[in-house]
Amino acid sequence: MKKGKNIMIVTIGIICFILTYVIFIQFKTIEETNITEIETMTETELREKIALWKERYEATYEKLQETNERIAEYREKKEANQEASELLDKELLQAKTLAGETDVKGDGIVITLVQNEENEESELLKSDILLHLINELNSAGAEAISINDQRIINMSDIVDIYVDDITHYILINKEKIVSPYVIKAIGDPKYLESALTTKTVGFMDMYSEYAVSLERQNNIRIPKYSRKIEIKYIDMEGEK
Repeated sequence: MKKGKNIMIVTIGIICFILTYVIFIQFKTIEETNITEIETMTETELREKIALWKERYEATYEKLQETNERIAEYREKKEANQEASELLDKELLQAKTLAGETDVKGDGIVITLVQNEENEESELLKSDILLHLINELNSAGAEAISINDQRIINMSDIVDIYVDDITHYILINKEKIVSPYVIKAIGDPKYLESALTTKTVGFMDMYSEYAVSLERQNNIRIPKYSRKIEIKYIDMEGEK
């Protein structure tokens, strides 16, 4: 895209230079007319010469007008292309951001989940609890989510791994994650908090057996998705 814009700028510059040079030569020719020759001309010859100069002047002026109009047209096209390029760049950045390919920051909430080791009756804090939390946050309009700095996108894998009957950890984006689980969500803090704190049916009440806390924060930083995104089966050309 930048290469195309550079070519257009260079082309416009060359055309403007050529047109300006032609006009300059025409004016220069008029300026260098021999004054002595004019003094020796008859009235008829002088009239013919004046008519010729007038014709040349009008042609030159017309050429100048055309040049100005063409320059204005080129500038308009350049600005239009620049606006289109800026719009495409903005849409591309937005798409990459939503796909998790860029680091992001913004206001939102931070939830901390800790396995309650002291309560023997407390169930194991497993992946389905984190998935439930992610679904709640997405429903509340979260624009970016991470768990222990692992960016969560629609291709993220969140699975339980059992080493033995006692040892357990969660795998997110192929990375080993253990308690405490720090979930960051960027979005409207009021909506996000409200979605999780509804009495009896809210996430905070449903999983109160764990050490769970929630706080609003400004300028939360969430890193980009850590793995390479590969599209294998989708037809990128789409319908024709």
